[in-house]
Amino acid sequence: MWRRHFTLGLTAAALNPAALVRAQTWPERPVRFVLSQPPGSGPDAVARLLAERLSALWGQAVWVENKAGGQNIIGAQAAAHSSPDGTTFYFATTAALVTNAYLFKKLPYDPVRDFAPVAFVARSPFGLLVEVNSPIRTLEDFVDRARAAPGKLSLGNEGPRTFGGMISRMLAAREKVELNQVAYASVSVAVQDTVAGHVDAVLADLPSTAAMLKAGRLRLLAVTTAKRLAGFESVPALGETLPGFDMVGWFAIVAPAGIPASIVQRVNRDVNALLNDRDVADRIASIGPTADGSMGVDQLADMLRAEHARWATATREIGVLPE
Repeated sequence: MWRRHFTLGLTAAALNPAALVRAQTWPERPVRFVLSQPPGSGPDAVARLLAERLSALWGQAVWVENKAGGQNIIGAQAAAHSSPDGTTFYFATTAALVTNAYLFKKLPYDPVRDFAPVAFVARSPFGLLVEVNSPIRTLEDFVDRARAAPGKLSLGNEGPRTFGGMISRMLAAREKVELNQVAYASVSVAVQDTVAGHVDAVLADLPSTAAMLKAGRLRLLAVTTAKRLAGFESVPALGETLPGFDMVGWFAIVAPAGIPASIVQRVNRDVNALLNDRDVADRIASIGPTADGSMGVDQLADMLRAEHARWATATREIGVLPE
């Protein structure tokens, strides 16, 4: 649906000189990025970095509006119902655009129909971590202990109906172990409880654990990717022992459906240029995610469609039903 809609729209824009002129003069007003995470979070830091650079490039204020809560629903709904005039974009996560569709029977927004894909931003891997002095030294230790005492080994995450919670359940299903899944209201509390020894391990995104890792208070046992990550070459990827395992969060910019295709192309071009700038990419990497400025609009639409297919299969595998 995404690709068909935008192929037609972009073709029309290419044949419309007025649309091309509009893209060249846009933006004539300040631009807003709606973000469904709180200030100080990893996505917030990345969004503000891009907003700062885009503001200088466009000669207009680009600001971030945090609308956190409700498992991304509050922010997604606000962005979806905004005017498609090129002044509002949604700095979206995997949960908002994909996994929420398989967790809730009814959403106040449609992740496909209400948004137009604009630009991919970055990937944010998750990791399996323990307190640095834990007797669990490796991924193999973790799995062996879980098999030796079913249901005893505790794994903290943000809850069964969150992105991290689903990765935790997928890990247990693929390893064929029974874990004591401990749900937390926020990943920061889960990390703190892991450091304090209240839970045996935590499944969390790497940006939220970066400070504790650097301080030597956590040990990273594995990353949730298909291959090892740059900067973490000594840490095994779950995909090495669990073929096909590649559960990674990501950020993408979308806009309210109906936005002129010429503006979409302009934003895609400018965001990709920034992401391919070494200084910007390095700053994003220092926050935790890995920037990717390689996708055009159609490629992003293809990726979103593939993510829906992948998560539809994954949720069936772990028995998650929408509520």
